[in-house]
Amino acid sequence: MELEQAQHRVAELRREIERNSRLYYDEDNPALSDYDYDALMQQLKALEAEFPQLADASSPTQRVLGTPSGRFAKVAHTVKMESLQDAFSTEEIRDFDRRVKEDFPDASYVVEAKIDGLSVSLEYQNGQFVRGSTRGDGLVGEDVTANLRTIAALPKTLQSGPAFLEVRGEVYMPKEAFYALVQQQEQEGKALPKNPRNAAAGSLRQKDAAITATRGLSLFVFNVQRIEGHTLAGHKESLDYLKALGFPVSPRYSLYPDIDGVLNEITEIGKLRGSFSFDIDGAVVKVDSLRMRSALGSTSKFPRWAIAFKYPPEEKDSTLLDIEVSVGRTGVLTPTAVFEPILLAGSTVSRAGLHNEDIIRQLDIRLGDTIRVRKAGDIIPEVVAVEKHAEHSVPYEMPHACPSCGEPVVRLPDESALRCQNPECPAQALRNLIHFASRGAMDIDGMGEAVCAQLIDRGLVHNAADIYTLTKEQLLTLDKFKEKAANNLLNGIEVSKQNNLDKLIFALGIRNIGESAAQLLAERFGDMDALAAADEEALVAIDGFGKVMAASLLDFFAKDGTADLLARLRAAGVNMRYTGEVKGTALAGLTFVVTGTLPSYTRDEAEALITKNGGKATGSVSKKTSYVLAGEAAGSKLTKAQELGVPVLNEAAFRAMLGE
Repeated sequence: MELEQAQHRVAELRREIERNSRLYYDEDNPALSDYDYDALMQQLKALEAEFPQLADASSPTQRVLGTPSGRFAKVAHTVKMESLQDAFSTEEIRDFDRRVKEDFPDASYVVEAKIDGLSVSLEYQNGQFVRGSTRGDGLVGEDVTANLRTIAALPKTLQSGPAFLEVRGEVYMPKEAFYALVQQQEQEGKALPKNPRNAAAGSLRQKDAAITATRGLSLFVFNVQRIEGHTLAGHKESLDYLKALGFPVSPRYSLYPDIDGVLNEITEIGKLRGSFSFDIDGAVVKVDSLRMRSALGSTSKFPRWAIAFKYPPEEKDSTLLDIEVSVGRTGVLTPTAVFEPILLAGSTVSRAGLHNEDIIRQLDIRLGDTIRVRKAGDIIPEVVAVEKHAEHSVPYEMPHACPSCGEPVVRLPDESALRCQNPECPAQALRNLIHFASRGAMDIDGMGEAVCAQLIDRGLVHNAADIYTLTKEQLLTLDKFKEKAANNLLNGIEVSKQNNLDKLIFALGIRNIGESAAQLLAERFGDMDALAAADEEALVAIDGFGKVMAASLLDFFAKDGTADLLARLRAAGVNMRYTGEVKGTALAGLTFVVTGTLPSYTRDEAEALITKNGGKATGSVSKKTSYVLAGEAAGSKLTKAQELGVPVLNEAAFRAMLGE
């Protein structure tokens, strides 16, 4: 390759890697598999090695990727949270060993399974958990202490803990919890999480810690970052120490004096990867001696004393037997490939989601084809290619009528999915009922999927309002329902009437309105009548609320039957008011930065007032900042506001905006 061609390719790779890094680290919504992303990074590394004049300190190969978001307070890491250099072959592991042994011939190594999750720092003072943060860009992360406290595996108090301890760990979503989340999201017609790592990241970075608490997250701790009051000499010793303190540590770690033992352990972990209850994407090799680590140091991005071996995704071929199409809660038709069973990544699989008709067309998948299947993130089966078309095969066409009710299906503008718009569709009615009664919504105890299916099948319930007219006599006609079960369900229905307004809004199953959006709506409007009367302008003024969400809400309230449904729920005694503090609108749509010492408010109090009145408080000044609220000794933030032309308020002007 000529230099000019290399320049173009390097620039192209950097743009692609940066874009996919934002999707992966910042938006928890990857567009590429880990394997494909790693392949791009390897291409870039190879070109930069071949053409050293193209090397750049700002290249993705030289930086820890990911940025802290503005949703959480920022935390500056005292010890940089580095990423690991990846290896994809045994020769690269041997090269790593040769580099280490040049300086330390007697070095030994610890090998651990590499859990695929979100890296966090945990800080303890005198044995008490005081703060937890994400990695961010390695230097600055996000304060997610409240969310971390919801994780049962994280010890809140250490027995005989040192004076100060900072450890690094990985928050992950166990496979069982991931399956449950995928099923729930599928039933609710929401976008499915790509893999457990991104599901874990999205769950930990929720603004509402109560949502995090429902996601079943867990944790492994794998490194001591800082410690006071105790001395450690080696990595294995530190893992043993952390385990004794009560931390969950990597379930498999061993010490090896030579690289052959390391490579054997990497192979063994690879064989077992499908049997773990969590997702792994590789094995980590670390120099054991902390003294040697300190001497080996780090590059601008990686420690020189550690390397991660990445396992390739396992792929196998099978024969496509059928494509089944199901109907979700919002009427979306979802195709699923059914194929000859194959053993893949430790389990037997025979089904894989195809998502929508665009994917089917891109793959040109046909009944009888030989297809290639792999598990995304070693968890969810997916069809990645058609290896060979079956003889006399024809392109597959999605149904033109709903498989549940027989009504015509449509493809709305800007959507990739086909949708049944029949409000009486039985499949949608069942999914809607399951969603309404689910834990995150009205949380009706005793009303699971099987009970919902019977209620629909027997014509006892057609929509959510019918739940509140059920009688004991009707419930006793259900299979396996005795008097105790009937009484328990009736009690659960009665208790659900007292739920807060945000739970009801979410339970109504409005397209694009999730739990967080429901909370914002309840805080802003306070009761169902005010929400129903809101126009687009009032809705999009809510921070974090876009035009698509507003349109979905307006469509819902304009539908035939919505007013009657709400009237019946109200008549049944279902709460229609928000019992929390309703947010004002004086600062709606405005973004503030508070700096300096104010006469009457602390910074936290001022930011709380901003949020209470519909505004947004952030920590850094940019062109998007509406106002800077400045007190005495306002430093660099005030200077930056003046440079950017951002309006600056004193406390009196701020009070005036609030109407005080």
